[in-house]
Amino acid sequence: MYLVKAIVRPEKKDEILYELAGAGFHAATVVEVVGRGKQKGINLGGIVYDEIPKVMILIAIREEDKRDVIDVILRYAKTGEKGAYGDGKIFISAIDEIYTVSSGKPGL
Repeated sequence: MYLVKAIVRPEKKDEILYELAGAGFHAATVVEVVGRGKQKGINLGGIVYDEIPKVMILIAIREEDKRDVIDVILRYAKTGEKGAYGDGKIFISAIDEIYTVSSGKPGL
């Protein structure tokens, strides 16, 4: 099992979640975050904005679903045909165990 953490532009959130659900991945946690990437923030008129609003989408998935989830996020998080700085990142981490709180049962 894996945890996908996708940090994307806020305006892309709804489309990504819609497409993930359409691909069969309905469960997700969404967190509003701020940060900066390689571009070191945005410089406008001599003022540097280094806390750029983003959205983090968290999804626990099975190993066999990893490529499908990554492909959906890459396709719908990108701005324009070639993408742009600030479109985001996807982090994949292994999950050792998962438990459902209501039932106490292990697994997704």
